[in-house]
Amino acid sequence: MKPTSTREAFGEALVEAGASDPRVVALDGDVATSVMTAEFGKRFPDRYFQLGIAESNIVGVAAGLAMSGKVPFCASFACFITGRFETIRMSVAYNRANVRIVGTHVGVGIGPDGHSQMGLEDVAIMRTLPNMAVIQPATGVETRAATHYLVDHHGPAYLRLTRQKLPELFGDDYEFGFGKGTVLREGSDVAIIGSGAGLHEALGAAEILGSHGISASVANIHTIQPLDDELVASLARSCGRVVTVEDHTVVGGLGGAVTESLSERCPVPVLRIGVRGFGESGDPDELYERFGLSAAKVAASVAGFVQSPAEAGLARH
Repeated sequence: MKPTSTREAFGEALVEAGASDPRVVALDGDVATSVMTAEFGKRFPDRYFQLGIAESNIVGVAAGLAMSGKVPFCASFACFITGRFETIRMSVAYNRANVRIVGTHVGVGIGPDGHSQMGLEDVAIMRTLPNMAVIQPATGVETRAATHYLVDHHGPAYLRLTRQKLPELFGDDYEFGFGKGTVLREGSDVAIIGSGAGLHEALGAAEILGSHGISASVANIHTIQPLDDELVASLARSCGRVVTVEDHTVVGGLGGAVTESLSERCPVPVLRIGVRGFGESGDPDELYERFGLSAAKVAASVAGFVQSPAEAGLARH
């Protein structure tokens, strides 16, 4: 399969969901061609709402539609839609409204558009809300499965999507397990947990580490909330060291969730690899090098962590 952005896969899945379930509606903030809701609008104009650059209003309208029995997907750039936190908190999360908030253009992977367009704090923001599921698929197939799953999911949810294309890892028989992670590679020296675009860099890093005699497990966590605490603890017990990789701030995202979980269940040294500080404008590959997210940089960080967990942690905090 060809690489695809998860936003593209979402747009295709949304049309499929709309064709099979008349409850599905879409709301957009004047970015339909960017968040891939344009085709849904063409196919189902009576179930598509263009509300302009007014994300707070979009969220409020979506909550009302959900409370009326619809299944609204409201989409915008992640930094803009999650920036309407108070409306999401009161209108969606508090009411357990079946609103699917879709945030695209996440992380430094969006490249030259720069920090003002990058969703870098969105997972941290949404994780603070009770009742809010947080899902970050890593491939097109996983995104399609997650989107179809969300049609019947009970409660609010946040779906985090990339602008850049990502390689496919799964076949057509892939089944999405809400709240369940998956081990994609077995190892014994260290467990690397990736999510979204970070998973691909984690897999590349494991290959590099293997050539240097370091055996690394790699796990895919697509549901960051609720986290698969059992799998995370199992990896910690079997490997003794855990590394998280995400294109998101290291504060409050996947690394934060894993660290919180292990502190209560199985404390082990943890290295969080992600964005520290604000994002920058540049070529996506260059930015992944700049922020230590490329497979080579992840491998170098993990190697140092395996050799001296305490020093690696102190060096990065």
